[in-house]
Amino acid sequence: MRKGRARVHRVVPFVIRLVDVDATTPGIEVDGVELGIDPGSKHTGMAVFTTDRAGTRQAVFLADLIHRGLTIKNAMTARKQLRRGRRSRNLRYRAPRFDNRRRRPVDGLDVWLAPSTRHRVVTTLSWVDRLAGWAPVTNVWVEAVRFDTQQMENPEIAGVQYQQGTLAGFEVREYLLTKYGHTCVYCDTQGVPLNIDHVRPRSKGGSDRVSNLVLACVPCNQAKDARPVETFLAHDPARLARIKAGLTRPLRDAAAVNSTRWALTRAIEARGFPTKTSTGGRTKYNRTQFAVPKAHALDALCVGDLTAVTGWPATTLTVTCTGRGTYQRAHVDKHGFPRKNKAGTPAVRSRTKVHHGFQTGDLVRAVVPTGKKKGTHVGRIGVRATGSMLVGKTDGINHKHIRRIQRADGYAYQTTPTVTKDET
Repeated sequence: MRKGRARVHRVVPFVIRLVDVDATTPGIEVDGVELGIDPGSKHTGMAVFTTDRAGTRQAVFLADLIHRGLTIKNAMTARKQLRRGRRSRNLRYRAPRFDNRRRRPVDGLDVWLAPSTRHRVVTTLSWVDRLAGWAPVTNVWVEAVRFDTQQMENPEIAGVQYQQGTLAGFEVREYLLTKYGHTCVYCDTQGVPLNIDHVRPRSKGGSDRVSNLVLACVPCNQAKDARPVETFLAHDPARLARIKAGLTRPLRDAAAVNSTRWALTRAIEARGFPTKTSTGGRTKYNRTQFAVPKAHALDALCVGDLTAVTGWPATTLTVTCTGRGTYQRAHVDKHGFPRKNKAGTPAVRSRTKVHHGFQTGDLVRAVVPTGKKKGTHVGRIGVRATGSMLVGKTDGINHKHIRRIQRADGYAYQTTPTVTKDET
């Protein structure tokens, strides 16, 4: 950059672009990188890494994408309630409209998905396109199967090798750890080794089905021994009822991942990337074998077939989906009628999104020479028509002192230290 051969293409994440050569220049060879994706309901881990001929991976970029699916669901639920309330008050005899609506695939997907789950797929695809534009991606590894439910129900479904292989038991254990939040169901202890316990003991006719398995710490597992859970928890009927109710309770997050996993895989394949899939049990096995700490981005590094992991960056980029604004111009009361704007005045919000050249969400730097707010302030901006802006957590900065670093793109960025082996 000092020689003028490259320029800044993007600030966050920091990307530079060569200006004197390109991929078509004779003698220029660009090594490809691979992309690992660990899809989740609330978080999606992404890792860009290189792989040598021996199958050893070296991560060069880690990202933790935080979705806003629950926010979308709550907003649509509130909108539905307001619309139904207005309808019941004013148009109760009108025929329902929702019977005439059809569900069509949108956003380039081949299936219809609910808006909250479609958001998870679309934002992940957006970052796949971004990373592929910044680096030559040759392969994409996707954890397309969170839990192998067929193997949990019937261990012999794929033969003796699958049943007795090195991955035996990882699928069931990972499912239970996620379901019960790494907590003992009998005493709520966390941070200790947990055993798989049979609610109805095998000596009393209990099976190995997942609906009969829970997590228990070593003291509780030994104290329960071969007694039925009704006898062991006779002194705590509330906990007994909670455990029984949760045996067949579905995982909401797992259901969201299962409904979008193949849509994401097919959408990536439709973009022309060689795509390979793996299971969550395989990811945990790789992480355990190579002593990789538990993190969403590091899980993406361990997806698929590999022989070793040599290292990863010291920081992880946390990307939070914030959206690009709202169509709502005014706050509403409990009946759905306009009440006030965000500033607290009775007027309806302005349709103008850009004020003094800035838009809410832009990454800016403000250098204030004098006054109580003297100094340098860096952060996302909240705009006002008066010119008094909010920069990060500092309010009341004049727009004349502000310079844009990067335009708003619907995401908030924060760099966090990556978990090391010594911290596990």
